[in-house]
Amino acid sequence: MQQQRKNLLLVVKLSLITLVMFAFGYGLVPIYKTFCDLTGINKLSVEDRALGLGEGTVPANTQVDMTRTITVEFDANSRGPWKFKPEQRSLQVHPGELATAVYEFQNVQSRRITARAVPSYAPQQAAAHFTKLECFCFQEQTLDPGEKKTWPVVFVVDAGLSQDVQTITLSYTFYEIGAKTPSAPVANANKHLAGAGA
Repeated sequence: MQQQRKNLLLVVKLSLITLVMFAFGYGLVPIYKTFCDLTGINKLSVEDRALGLGEGTVPANTQVDMTRTITVEFDANSRGPWKFKPEQRSLQVHPGELATAVYEFQNVQSRRITARAVPSYAPQQAAAHFTKLECFCFQEQTLDPGEKKTWPVVFVVDAGLSQDVQTITLSYTFYEIGAKTPSAPVANANKHLAGAGA
């Protein structure tokens, strides 16, 4: 009988501790928010508050050069029996601006293939100022027979790009893994170099 009372008392104590811990965890978020509001912790810098930047305000990206516009042309070369092309042929971007292009690929063969894309740039000097944040060229791609996919290329053109360069061509050559790696295409390179010297 005494053992049953001890067990019951233990269950009550454990239940009470569980309830208190749950209440504390549930109340922690509003307590933390109130504490931060009162003390100013976890807020924007004093300069940002003085400028009126607050919650829900997105500051302008000062790294984007709105005074310049660069045309980025997209090219696709297939080294095999498949379809590979950009969704759009060109895009106007400002240096420092995040941009996205999309490429379409379809395996028209009756077998699964694994392939890879090799990028190239024209003019060649643009390569050092063209940063890809996401690209299907970072890894091999495998497609089943008849499978069609679209892949994004998320990129930024660096503001340090020479003022003479007004057009960049991003070209991809897609080849099947196991085949000899094709040489990078030089499409439109002469046109852009001539334009840069003008």
